[in-house]
Amino acid sequence: MKLLNSIASTIAVAGMTLALASTLPAQAPPAAGNVPATSAPAKQPNAAHKTAHKAKTSPAAPMKAGSAVASKPAGQAPAAATGHRDPFESLLNVSKEKGANLPPGKAGLVIASIRVDGAIKSQSGMIAVVSNPEQRTYFVREGDRLYDGEVEKINLDGVVFRESTKDAFGKPVEREVTKRLYASAGEQQ
Repeated sequence: MKLLNSIASTIAVAGMTLALASTLPAQAPPAAGNVPATSAPAKQPNAAHKTAHKAKTSPAAPMKAGSAVASKPAGQAPAAATGHRDPFESLLNVSKEKGANLPPGKAGLVIASIRVDGAIKSQSGMIAVVSNPEQRTYFVREGDRLYDGEVEKINLDGVVFRESTKDAFGKPVEREVTKRLYASAGEQQ
Protein backbone atom coordinates (compact mmCIF):
# COMPACT_ATOMS: atom_id res chain seq x y z
CA MET A 1 0.00 0.00 0.00
CA LYS A 2 2.83 2.40 0.86
CA LEU A 3 4.47 1.58 -2.44
CA LEU A 4 1.30 2.47 -4.34
CA ASN A 5 0.97 5.80 -2.47
CA SER A 6 4.62 6.60 -3.22
CA ILE A 7 4.21 5.79 -6.93
CA ALA A 8 0.96 7.81 -7.09
CA SER A 9 2.60 10.89 -5.52
CA THR A 10 5.59 10.61 -7.89
CA ILE A 11 3.24 10.45 -10.89
CA ALA A 12 1.27 13.45 -9.56
CA VAL A 13 4.46 15.53 -9.18
CA ALA A 14 5.60 14.56 -12.69
CA GLY A 15 2.17 15.48 -14.10
CA MET A 16 2.24 18.90 -12.41
CA THR A 17 5.75 19.49 -13.74
CA LEU A 18 4.66 18.71 -17.29
CA ALA A 19 1.56 20.88 -16.95
CA LEU A 20 3.57 23.85 -15.68
CA ALA A 21 6.35 23.37 -18.23
CA SER A 22 3.88 23.40 -21.12
CA THR A 23 2.28 26.67 -19.98
CA LEU A 24 5.56 28.58 -19.48
CA PRO A 25 7.10 30.47 -22.44
CA ALA A 26 10.50 29.31 -23.61
CA GLN A 27 13.21 31.10 -21.67
CA ALA A 28 16.66 32.02 -22.88
CA PRO A 29 19.55 30.93 -20.68
CA PRO A 30 20.79 33.76 -18.40
CA ALA A 31 23.62 35.94 -19.72
CA ALA A 32 27.07 35.47 -18.24
CA GLY A 33 26.81 38.74 -16.26
CA ASN A 34 23.40 37.85 -14.80
CA VAL A 35 24.40 34.54 -13.17
CA PRO A 36 24.57 35.04 -9.39
CA ALA A 37 27.84 33.98 -7.80
CA THR A 38 27.50 31.61 -4.85
CA SER A 39 30.19 30.46 -2.48
CA ALA A 40 28.56 27.13 -1.56
CA PRO A 41 26.51 24.80 -3.78
CA ALA A 42 22.80 25.28 -3.22
CA LYS A 43 20.49 22.45 -2.25
CA GLN A 44 18.58 21.14 -5.28
CA PRO A 45 14.78 21.33 -4.77
CA ASN A 46 12.47 18.83 -6.43
CA ALA A 47 11.49 19.43 -10.06
CA ALA A 48 7.96 20.75 -9.38
CA HIS A 49 9.20 23.36 -6.92
CA LYS A 50 12.00 24.41 -9.28
CA THR A 51 9.58 24.95 -12.20
CA ALA A 52 7.09 26.86 -10.05
CA HIS A 53 9.90 29.08 -8.73
CA LYS A 54 11.00 29.92 -12.29
CA ALA A 55 7.46 30.92 -13.17
CA LYS A 56 7.31 33.39 -10.26
CA THR A 57 10.70 35.06 -10.63
CA SER A 58 11.35 34.83 -14.35
CA PRO A 59 13.27 37.90 -15.58
CA ALA A 60 12.20 37.16 -19.14
CA ALA A 61 8.49 37.10 -18.30
CA PRO A 62 6.73 39.66 -20.49
CA MET A 63 5.12 42.68 -18.82
CA LYS A 64 1.59 43.44 -19.91
CA ALA A 65 0.78 47.00 -20.93
CA GLY A 66 -1.01 48.80 -18.14
CA SER A 67 0.24 46.50 -15.42
CA ALA A 68 0.59 48.08 -12.01
CA VAL A 69 4.19 46.97 -11.51
CA ALA A 70 6.72 49.14 -13.35
CA SER A 71 10.33 48.16 -13.73
CA LYS A 72 12.66 50.36 -11.67
CA PRO A 73 16.44 50.23 -11.49
CA ALA A 74 17.76 48.30 -8.53
CA GLY A 75 18.04 50.34 -5.36
CA GLN A 76 15.58 53.06 -6.34
CA ALA A 77 12.31 52.97 -4.46
CA PRO A 78 9.86 55.77 -5.27
CA ALA A 79 9.69 58.18 -2.34
CA ALA A 80 5.99 58.89 -2.86
CA ALA A 81 5.09 55.21 -2.79
CA THR A 82 6.88 54.58 0.49
CA GLY A 83 5.80 57.84 2.09
CA HIS A 84 9.33 58.57 3.27
CA ARG A 85 11.93 61.11 2.27
CA ASP A 86 15.04 59.89 0.44
CA PRO A 87 17.66 59.77 3.22
CA PHE A 88 20.51 60.48 0.81
CA GLU A 89 18.96 63.67 -0.64
CA SER A 90 20.40 66.89 0.76
CA LEU A 91 18.09 68.84 3.03
CA LEU A 92 19.62 72.11 1.88
CA ASN A 93 18.59 71.72 -1.77
CA VAL A 94 14.97 70.78 -1.05
CA SER A 95 13.87 74.38 -0.52
CA LYS A 96 16.15 75.89 -3.18
CA GLU A 97 14.63 74.53 -6.37
CA LYS A 98 15.36 77.62 -8.47
CA GLY A 99 14.79 76.21 -11.95
CA ALA A 100 11.27 74.93 -11.26
CA ASN A 101 9.30 78.03 -12.35
CA LEU A 102 11.67 79.55 -14.92
CA PRO A 103 10.52 79.87 -18.53
CA PRO A 104 12.50 78.00 -21.21
CA GLY A 105 15.22 79.58 -23.32
CA LYS A 106 16.90 82.94 -22.82
CA ALA A 107 13.90 84.24 -20.88
CA GLY A 108 14.74 81.79 -18.09
CA LEU A 109 18.37 82.87 -17.58
CA VAL A 110 19.06 84.33 -14.14
CA ILE A 111 21.87 86.89 -14.30
CA ALA A 112 23.47 85.80 -11.01
CA SER A 113 23.78 82.19 -12.18
CA ILE A 114 25.02 82.54 -15.76
CA ARG A 115 28.64 82.40 -16.88
CA VAL A 116 30.10 84.27 -19.85
CA ASP A 117 31.96 81.83 -22.11
CA GLY A 118 32.79 84.07 -25.06
CA ALA A 119 32.03 87.10 -27.19
CA ILE A 120 31.78 87.27 -30.97
CA LYS A 121 31.76 90.27 -33.30
CA SER A 122 29.32 89.77 -36.18
CA GLN A 123 27.93 91.96 -38.96
CA SER A 124 24.74 92.58 -36.99
CA GLY A 125 26.57 93.49 -33.75
CA MET A 126 28.14 91.74 -30.79
CA ILE A 127 26.97 88.29 -29.63
CA ALA A 128 27.82 86.83 -26.21
CA VAL A 129 28.02 83.11 -25.50
CA VAL A 130 26.70 82.37 -21.99
CA SER A 131 25.86 79.16 -20.13
CA ASN A 132 23.58 78.37 -17.21
CA PRO A 133 24.37 76.07 -14.22
CA GLU A 134 22.98 73.07 -16.16
CA GLN A 135 25.73 73.66 -18.79
CA ARG A 136 23.30 74.75 -21.53
CA THR A 137 24.75 77.31 -23.91
CA TYR A 138 22.88 80.39 -25.16
CA PHE A 139 23.73 83.20 -27.58
CA VAL A 140 22.56 86.61 -26.38
CA ARG A 141 22.63 90.01 -28.08
CA GLU A 142 22.41 93.53 -26.73
CA GLY A 143 18.85 94.28 -25.67
CA ASP A 144 17.81 90.64 -25.06
CA ARG A 145 15.47 90.18 -22.09
CA LEU A 146 16.50 87.66 -19.44
CA TYR A 147 14.55 86.46 -16.41
CA ASP A 148 15.66 89.23 -14.06
CA GLY A 149 17.05 91.87 -16.41
CA GLU A 150 18.48 92.46 -19.85
CA VAL A 151 21.76 92.52 -21.75
CA GLU A 152 22.96 96.11 -21.84
CA LYS A 153 26.39 96.04 -23.50
CA ILE A 154 28.66 93.32 -24.93
CA ASN A 155 32.42 93.82 -25.20
CA LEU A 156 35.15 91.41 -26.28
CA ASP A 157 36.23 90.99 -22.65
CA GLY A 158 32.79 90.71 -20.96
CA VAL A 159 29.10 91.53 -20.79
CA VAL A 160 27.25 94.28 -18.88
CA PHE A 161 23.77 93.32 -17.63
CA ARG A 162 21.02 95.55 -16.19
CA GLU A 163 19.57 93.50 -13.31
CA SER A 164 16.07 94.39 -12.05
CA THR A 165 15.24 93.01 -8.61
CA LYS A 166 13.29 94.02 -5.51
CA ASP A 167 14.71 94.83 -2.11
CA ALA A 168 13.42 93.45 1.21
CA PHE A 169 10.60 96.00 1.28
CA GLY A 170 9.41 95.26 -2.28
CA LYS A 171 10.89 98.41 -3.80
CA PRO A 172 12.24 97.82 -7.36
CA VAL A 173 16.02 98.07 -7.56
CA GLU A 174 18.09 98.19 -10.75
CA ARG A 175 21.82 97.63 -10.79
CA GLU A 176 24.53 97.10 -13.35
CA VAL A 177 26.27 93.72 -13.27
CA THR A 178 29.46 93.13 -15.26
CA LYS A 179 30.50 89.57 -16.00
CA ARG A 180 33.95 89.25 -17.51
CA LEU A 181 35.11 86.58 -19.89
CA TYR A 182 38.33 86.08 -17.90
CA ALA A 183 37.67 86.88 -14.27
CA SER A 184 40.62 88.39 -12.40
CA ALA A 185 41.80 87.10 -9.01
CA GLY A 186 39.11 87.56 -6.36
CA GLU A 187 36.40 88.37 -8.89
CA GLN A 188 33.45 86.00 -9.19
CA GLN A 189 32.33 84.80 -12.58
